[in-house]
Amino acid sequence: MSDDRGEPGSRLQIEPGDLVALAFDEDAGVAVAARSATIDLPGDPVAIVQEIERELRPRWVWWDRSTADRLAAADVVVDKCWDLLIAHRLQAGGWATSVAEVWAHLHGLDVATVPQMGQLDLLTTADEGDDLDQPTRPDGHLRPEWIAGSWAQSARRRERWAELTLESATTQIAQLDATDPSGRLRSTARSESAAELLCAELERDGLPIDETEAIRIIGDASGPRPRTYAEEDAARAQRDAEVLRLLEPRQDVNLRNPAEVKGMLRRAGLDLPDTRAWRLEQLRGTDPLIDALMRWRKDERIATTYGWTWLDENVTGGRLRGTWTSADGAAGRMTASAGLHNLPAPMRPAVAAEDGYRFVRADLGQIEPRVLAAVSGDSALIEATREADLYRPVAHRLGVSRDIAKVAVLGAMYGATTGESAGALQGLQRSFPTAMQLLENAAERGRIGEDVFTIGGRRVRMGGGASPDGDIERARSAAASRGRYARNALIQGAAAEFFKVWAVLVRRRLRPLGASVVLCLHDELLVHVPEQSTEAAADAMTAAIGEAAHHWSPQPDVRFVADVSIIHRWSEAKD
Repeated sequence: MSDDRGEPGSRLQIEPGDLVALAFDEDAGVAVAARSATIDLPGDPVAIVQEIERELRPRWVWWDRSTADRLAAADVVVDKCWDLLIAHRLQAGGWATSVAEVWAHLHGLDVATVPQMGQLDLLTTADEGDDLDQPTRPDGHLRPEWIAGSWAQSARRRERWAELTLESATTQIAQLDATDPSGRLRSTARSESAAELLCAELERDGLPIDETEAIRIIGDASGPRPRTYAEEDAARAQRDAEVLRLLEPRQDVNLRNPAEVKGMLRRAGLDLPDTRAWRLEQLRGTDPLIDALMRWRKDERIATTYGWTWLDENVTGGRLRGTWTSADGAAGRMTASAGLHNLPAPMRPAVAAEDGYRFVRADLGQIEPRVLAAVSGDSALIEATREADLYRPVAHRLGVSRDIAKVAVLGAMYGATTGESAGALQGLQRSFPTAMQLLENAAERGRIGEDVFTIGGRRVRMGGGASPDGDIERARSAAASRGRYARNALIQGAAAEFFKVWAVLVRRRLRPLGASVVLCLHDELLVHVPEQSTEAAADAMTAAIGEAAHHWSPQPDVRFVADVSIIHRWSEAKD
């Protein structure tokens, strides 16, 4: 370890993109480890990291999201990173894991013996031969108290933590490359790590909200802000009354109980198999009761899920803030809380760019079938991607309408084999045999309980085995469900990987324009951009699609497209 002093760049002999491990605590200090040196650096930790980023452009290495959160909170912007926890999830599959488990995996230790942090740890003294100033215990596991933050207590500890971080990343990368010599898994780990860093920034920045408009929308749906429980109950009764007044004779119906609503509709001459939204939508305009019930559902959802409590708890300083993660536990889509991924259409007018800014919104078009073409290499499907509307050439080959072709393609990826598209599935198998065989192979792996892997190398665990109670029919049903899940996860996971490559490229390319990504929603990006830079931002987002395809797609001839628009409110975007 070095005790030299001077400018960081003079002691870190690295090239842009080299790994540099970071032990960063804005209050305590900062240490870095590169192949040339491990150094605890005196001075302002924020300024030090910013200087190294500006001069050396490394790939920062850290254990988990906590470092990204600290950097985001300090307004430190870095470009490239490697998150050990995120890379481990790719390889291991699943969701629940920890720094201690990552360390155990890297060193061949039994995960079942990972020590847990507890109150007694704070009072424990070292046994003979056990040095609490070392990050590992005699059994080889990381000390829970070090993971919890005691690594920041001294310069010596910060240096040792940075050193361990770099050693662990080097070991992990070697393991990933041994698993996948093509390098795709390593590439996915890089983009997934950057996506987790983006999540830290999304969580810090929030989504711009016009609070005045939000208050208007909530008030229209649920009435004035209640001051008491009695006023809240009265507003609820008033919403119900708008539906119940249409019943003759007046009936006491609990509109929140589907069975009672179904009975209410039957007594009104509308005998429906269920009361799902899509079924009621088909009857819109045919009966005042249906229209009133649909209005009630819209208002009830806002009042109960996106109402006054939601506004008070999640909107501060004109921004809607929730927690973000770069991957769910299955196929790997980005997820968010506080309604950021489920905001209903009536609330979207409240999502508005701030004064002097506009949104540039981009939505990937028909991403799943295009991804299917890329991962399968099916030449006929690749040819279809050259059209802006992929479903039209597919429909032409199948001899069916565009709508049926769309349902058939999506059904093949989701495992649907019945309904109006069932006949077209045979045509898909004849016209696009390579793509359909890829899906069927994934489904078979799922049915027998074998894990599947996305094109980027993400493990998707299937589980499986016999039914615990020996019920054969239940076991068959579970196997069929796994098969459908596996074929979908193969494509959904790959689409999520492509989306995140695109998102992190947009983050990087638009930063010089003063723009920031404020929402990642499935296949859609919303970027907050200064008014004078909107056209440049729109062009850059479109160009980033081609760049993302170049980095990610195993088939260079697959065309990816997006609808890009410049808007003031999210509600102005065309679906």
